[in-house]
Amino acid sequence: MTFRNRLFNAYYWVLSIFYGLSAAILALAPGRAPMTAAIRTYTRRMLWAMDAMAGIKIELKGQEKLPKGAFIIAAKHHSWGDGFVMFANVDNLSFVTGDHMERFPLVGAILRKFGAIIVDNCGGPEARKALSESAAQVAAEGRRILIYPEGNLAKPGERFRYRTGVYYMSRDFNLPVVPVATNLGLFWEQTSKIKRPGTATIEFLDPIETGLDRTPFLTRLEAVVETRTQELIALATGEPVRPSVLVPTPDELRKGLAAVEAAA
Repeated sequence: MTFRNRLFNAYYWVLSIFYGLSAAILALAPGRAPMTAAIRTYTRRMLWAMDAMAGIKIELKGQEKLPKGAFIIAAKHHSWGDGFVMFANVDNLSFVTGDHMERFPLVGAILRKFGAIIVDNCGGPEARKALSESAAQVAAEGRRILIYPEGNLAKPGERFRYRTGVYYMSRDFNLPVVPVATNLGLFWEQTSKIKRPGTATIEFLDPIETGLDRTPFLTRLEAVVETRTQELIALATGEPVRPSVLVPTPDELRKGLAAVEAAA
């Protein structure tokens, strides 16, 4: 690991702990504004560190395509870094996260105060109902909602099954969906401590308007996100554009193994 990597990782943890504690304290204050300001400052400082320390420059494209008012951002999720980009550059943003985050000390209180939409990682009809109910208040406030439709951090060139939650939120609250493609995983892959210098692109694509049925909506969302992500990867690497590879999640692997064992 290079010195720049070590420096960035140290800065990352010091800053995360400091702002995590600050957010926990600000969660006790009336209103959401003080904590939101702290989170915005944190994410902008992390973007500065990504550039100055890790050598990762961010090229953000397509901001002119963002609708006015409330909408949903359905983004490719390559690393922790793409979350920093979203919160540093999109105002009035909430997000969807799994209930595993509540197990971390102080995080549950921060998420609830911030207005995060917390859902069961296992999915299913109950999780979809909870997602819709939790998103109702956020949509009523006119906030933007960030969701990672695969529900997992993907390696460059890989994809997971796109889940239906984003469709139901769009349908239930009549909100357009803005797909987002990225190649950031080439430079900061998932939760890796290794960062590679270069210019990473995160691109907002044309919004998907409401009115589509579930299957056409999910097919279109996956097609535009995966196609443009693979194009961005090819542009950065100089290699040919290749389709992304579908990989099973750990839960899908466990269920498949259980089915095989039950049939044996």
